[in-house]
Amino acid sequence: MTVKKGSGESPPGTVRIREVECRSLLNKSGLADYAVNCYAGCSHGCRYCYARFATRYSHPGESWGDFVDVKINAPTVLEKELRRRRAGRVFMSSVCDGWQPAESGYGLSGQCLEMLIRRGFPVTILTKSGLILRDLGLLAGKPDVELGVTVTALNEDVRKYIEPAGAATESRFHVLEEARRRGIETYAFVGPLLPGLTDTEENLSGLLKAIRESGVAYFYLDRLNPRFGVWPDVKALLERHHPHLVEHCRRILFSAADRAAYTGRLVSMTRRIARKQGIEDRMTFCF
Repeated sequence: MTVKKGSGESPPGTVRIREVECRSLLNKSGLADYAVNCYAGCSHGCRYCYARFATRYSHPGESWGDFVDVKINAPTVLEKELRRRRAGRVFMSSVCDGWQPAESGYGLSGQCLEMLIRRGFPVTILTKSGLILRDLGLLAGKPDVELGVTVTALNEDVRKYIEPAGAATESRFHVLEEARRRGIETYAFVGPLLPGLTDTEENLSGLLKAIRESGVAYFYLDRLNPRFGVWPDVKALLERHHPHLVEHCRRILFSAADRAAYTGRLVSMTRRIARKQGIEDRMTFCF
């Protein structure tokens, strides 16, 4: 089955949607005690996405962003697992965006979130979708829940070709502001930053200023990493929009010496900007 991607957060074109059944949903994770992913694949199609490794065998030869597997039995499976699993923090979602466009029709992440909260499981959410606003009522007033958004670029022209079907950066900050207004703890994830493109002082200064104004409890910052399948997509993006950055980015990703020097410069610059905004104590580097 295919669905058109012509409205909302989605660009023109189609995404192939396949309904599948899963055997497990509440899985152990390095990000928390557990992770819940109601979808495999993600139609946001972010060029830097690390999650593509999770579908490298199930979708060989398919481009990241062009397919989504919908785990239609996710709530049923989760209900059974919650009866026998000890309580622990759950990350939603680790290899997809749980509130990507397919969620507007299927509502699986929302259903699973409600079940987790009802059972007393702490939950951490990370998304780049305004659709999460629909489920803020589930989070408001609940202990041990936190909502984060990913932000990468203030310039919308840049954001659109880095994250073709993601929500506008402004709407992501609106999510943080609305969640905070409702008493929900919030955080931000900045990155991964693309060398020469979104790691600039101008972009970081703007993002960190907006983060301060949003009132998040803390935020992470990440550099680009050469994870599975990332470089070919990033290289193609740079060749099309910023060909002069291709070799610069290649050296930072694959030369140990260049990477170490780059990391030092990035940390120093970001700390200086965060200090100026008065939020250095809320920042954690992911590298």
